[in-house]
Amino acid sequence: MVPRLTTALNGPLLSLEKSMLDGMPKIEHWFRTKWLEYAAPFYASVDLRNAGFKLAPVDTNLFPGGFNNLSAEFLPLSVQAAMVAVEKICPEAHRLLIIPENHTRNTYYLRNVVELANILRQAGMNVRIGSISPEITEPTIFEAQGGMPLLLEPVVRVGNRLKLLNKDLGDFDSCAILLNNDLSAGIPDILKNLEQDLIPPLHAGWSTRRKSQHFAAYNKVAQEFSELLGIDEWLINPYFETCGEIDFHARTGEDCLALKVEQLLDKIKIKYAEYGVTQEPFVIVKADAGTYGMGIMTVKSPDDVRDLNRKARNKMAVVKEGLQVSEVIIQEGVYTFESVDDGVAEPVVYMMDHFVIGGFYRVHTERGMDENLNAPGSHFSPLAFQKPCTLPDCAGDPDAAPNRFYAYGVVARLALLAAAMELQEQDPLNS
Repeated sequence: MVPRLTTALNGPLLSLEKSMLDGMPKIEHWFRTKWLEYAAPFYASVDLRNAGFKLAPVDTNLFPGGFNNLSAEFLPLSVQAAMVAVEKICPEAHRLLIIPENHTRNTYYLRNVVELANILRQAGMNVRIGSISPEITEPTIFEAQGGMPLLLEPVVRVGNRLKLLNKDLGDFDSCAILLNNDLSAGIPDILKNLEQDLIPPLHAGWSTRRKSQHFAAYNKVAQEFSELLGIDEWLINPYFETCGEIDFHARTGEDCLALKVEQLLDKIKIKYAEYGVTQEPFVIVKADAGTYGMGIMTVKSPDDVRDLNRKARNKMAVVKEGLQVSEVIIQEGVYTFESVDDGVAEPVVYMMDHFVIGGFYRVHTERGMDENLNAPGSHFSPLAFQKPCTLPDCAGDPDAAPNRFYAYGVVARLALLAAAMELQEQDPLNS
């Protein structure tokens, strides 16, 4: 099943997909050389948008929380990729401690932790779940979505190691620690200066990471990849700008933001004219750090920024963990002309190490094709990716299901490579 692409303007996309099919050996060789140079993140998910005339990543998450949305058919792929990922980071590892987000009321997120732990256990690891939440003071069983039990145990720091102390199950001292917590609230002291390998590293968390740094790295990747294939880089790369000193409550920095919005819209208009796109250009303004779809708005005119009402300013001013927004990224908006179940849809691709392990569609029946879909009311459709994103049908049409999904896998891996470069550049050990 390929979701309906509700646009007549799909010529550029078909041409792009054909370029990827024709260049598959060249593409895969190029990726192999890059992974010799850069260490792939342990895991990641990439949100894509398919406008028919453009296919681009709009967000890359290094602490993916949707393993519960992957089809069970992807489990063998996930297990194999996890084996490779663990071997690279800690070849001797046979015990792994997962530290999830502190919130325990989201049963769907807890189910994600259940599924992630299952993948790692099937990869041959002894896995336990340790919480750093002050609310978890003793081993506690929570009920994840679907009635699945999840045991959370309080983490204890002993010297420079994190351990679980449990009389019934035995104590647990792991070789490595896998964070499924994006550190939006900052790096807690308990995680600092540990002997154990932390995966991903602390500087991958939102307390230090910036989306603008990621897309600056993606600019380099997209430019090199586009030269390799002989395509227009814009077809896979959203323009972006940043505005570093904004206070939505105090209404300071609005002029800077409005100017950047206007400049970006003018650049997009030129490309739309070149490709005969009749839709109205738009940009997405969002917090430069953070997740969960908070602090995001669609903007089609500089006046949209200047005329924000109090409710809209309040919504933009604060993100996850109540953090104030002072830096924003202004990103070219990419329409999504895909639909699933009568809702607007966007693909999300999941990877472990440098392997695509599956994906699903984020679907929203109450949002438009120019809006953020990572919002309350969205649901997920794992059925769309019936086959992995890595097996194209080179004899088939460019928009045949495996070929469209191969294109999605390629663009997602470009974003993954950008994340690898970004982490290497931001590593405090390299500074």
